[in-house]
Amino acid sequence: MATQTIDDLPTPALILDRAILRRNLKRMSERLRHAGVMLRPHLKTAKSVEIGRMAVEGHDGRITVSTLAEARYFADGGFKDILYGVGIIPSKLGAVTELRRRGVNLRVVTDNLAVAKAIAAAAKDGDTFSVFIEIDSGGGRAGLPYPALPGLLDIARVLYEASGVELAGVMTHAGHSYHQSTPDGIAGVAEQERLAIVTAAETLRAAGIPCPIVSGGSTPTAMHSRDFTGITEMRPGVYVFNDLDQEYIGACDAGDIALSVLASVIGHYPHRNQMLVDAGALALSKDISAQEFQPKVGYGTIANPLAAGMAVIECSQEHGFVAADDPLPYGNLPVGARVRILPNHACITAAAYDRYYVVDSDLDGGRSVVDVYDRINGW
Repeated sequence: MATQTIDDLPTPALILDRAILRRNLKRMSERLRHAGVMLRPHLKTAKSVEIGRMAVEGHDGRITVSTLAEARYFADGGFKDILYGVGIIPSKLGAVTELRRRGVNLRVVTDNLAVAKAIAAAAKDGDTFSVFIEIDSGGGRAGLPYPALPGLLDIARVLYEASGVELAGVMTHAGHSYHQSTPDGIAGVAEQERLAIVTAAETLRAAGIPCPIVSGGSTPTAMHSRDFTGITEMRPGVYVFNDLDQEYIGACDAGDIALSVLASVIGHYPHRNQMLVDAGALALSKDISAQEFQPKVGYGTIANPLAAGMAVIECSQEHGFVAADDPLPYGNLPVGARVRILPNHACITAAAYDRYYVVDSDLDGGRSVVDVYDRINGW
């Protein structure tokens, strides 16, 4: 590849700082290794084989995905232990079987007795399945709600007693950790997460049903949990890149955000102290998660701003409206100038792109494109 700088790239473009990425990966890997917990990174954020391989260094290679397209892509990339972390439905079991017949231990998730019975029935035809039971540790999305855990033993018995089915364990996602803004608050959610899945595992074991894997998962709780007792693996995802939401809830620092959107200035409007860039809703997303704790972030903030508070305050499909607390420096940012925008939610922003243009701030401040990583999109 001919040497490029970010000034040579078409805009909008997705920029990944390899130096920050590596620091983020190392920090999480070492934290969990020292805690005696296996890392099963949730690659729904990165959706890239190159990043996935870096993420599992020092661990045993297990990963999590959020779509069957990701499962196929990472299987093609050599990954063998893959948790499909979205509740399975019977019509998708055939796709699961296709990958398992290739020697990939594609594991599935359910919290539903009828689905458990469908899995057991499918296994009677000679195919095998590995299944996690999902627990709701307080986030209110999916899973059997803790502490009641209704139906846990009924679902577990169907799976455990079925020929060709492995009950792999229990899992949860502590999504409510994203609504905390202090390490103490996140640590409190992490303890709820731990108690929910450890209690579920102990309930199964007390009934004579093995529960080998006890799986927690979120970047904030992985970073701020003070007690991993009973947990065997964690599934953080956005930690690989981080974003403004993670910064403002205290899961990372500003210098830990590895992802940005490169955009070009396309218009000056000094009468309203705004400029337009060619990164709008499709390039940035309209996720406003970071606004819960910092309303001024808009749809993304300008990296290394030349005026205080520079942010994309509004966006239409292909236009981003940039404003600031102070007068905008139009002379320093003429039409055609480049800016980098930090995302509110890296997972959603990255989903608009088919590649990462990789730079390295440890080499030349992040000006040169040192690599290009592909990524998988769709379902």
